[in-house]
Amino acid sequence: MSVNHKKKEPLFHIAKRDALPWQKAWLIRIAALAAALVLCGMITMLVTHENPFSVYATMIKGNFGTQRRIWNLLQNIAMLLCVSLAVTPAFKMRFWNIGAEGQVLIGGLATAACMYLLGGKVPNALLILIMIIASIAAGALWAVIPAFFKAKFYTNETLFTLMMNYVAIQLVSYFVMLWENPKGSGKIGIINQATHAGWIPTIGKYDYLLNILVVLLLTVLMYVYLKYSKHGYEISVVGESENTARYIGLNVKTVIIRTMLLSGAVCGIAGLLLVGSTNHTISTTIADNRGFTAIMVSWLAKFNPIHMILTSFILVFLDRGAGEISTVFGLNQSFSDIITGIILFFIIGSEFFINYQIKFHRSGKEVK
Repeated sequence: MSVNHKKKEPLFHIAKRDALPWQKAWLIRIAALAAALVLCGMITMLVTHENPFSVYATMIKGNFGTQRRIWNLLQNIAMLLCVSLAVTPAFKMRFWNIGAEGQVLIGGLATAACMYLLGGKVPNALLILIMIIASIAAGALWAVIPAFFKAKFYTNETLFTLMMNYVAIQLVSYFVMLWENPKGSGKIGIINQATHAGWIPTIGKYDYLLNILVVLLLTVLMYVYLKYSKHGYEISVVGESENTARYIGLNVKTVIIRTMLLSGAVCGIAGLLLVGSTNHTISTTIADNRGFTAIMVSWLAKFNPIHMILTSFILVFLDRGAGEISTVFGLNQSFSDIITGIILFFIIGSEFFINYQIKFHRSGKEVK
């Protein structure tokens, strides 16, 4: 006696989607952001008993309420964008550089060392030039160490660069304790506050304008480098397939080391701007987790430096807006983190629907 077993067809399956036009892709992202804002508004309304529009108004006010807030917003966007530009060449090459946080710290530490040790001993213009060279060299050196071991011994770059972050934090902690002022305070304080030696000059009365202009210039240069230069082409080929890169005669080891030198150098510039222009001090938290947030910025922008301006703005705007909601409505910082997390979940989730589609089956027919 034979029994026929009918194979039960699943209700749906997930399939890779053909590349969407960029207009549709951004429409999906905007819809996801709108849905996230609606959900966050509802949650905040339940907690604070305020209407959602006042909540959204608070987010906008937290970013654009005063001229100072606008400049702070632009400064934070510029710093996040700078670190995002740094990780982009490595990520496009499929080298998972999780160490940007440490590379920024080391660049900042080199800047602080120059300010602390040479301030008042050499002309200010020469001191700033030394700071620029030292920060770029320090960031590049910190990045090339895992690149060398990856190229030579095929080590895991994700773990290696992540561990380098902790080494950088301990190095900064050591020098903060060595240079602490006043003694016993556990911090350096403002370096050369009386003389301003090593302080990067401002443009007019705008403290952050030079930082913003430098990062905008880096954005254009990085876009041209990745899209039109021979090195940018080699990065793309290695990212697609190392075997293909070797087959066409590329030296993959050289590309890896050269790309990470560039990545670390740009992180060093970020450290220079944070210490020499923005904070005029050094601490273990000066990078403010930008090294990790930059990964999301770069990935959401599909490694396009121009698009990263928008993704940097979105993440900074949401983070500052969520913090303003917590302050105005008397909620703790954890609530703002929850709001930010929900919004990021929706934004990242939208990438799934851009790259994949769910196909439902009904009565033997396939419905997209």
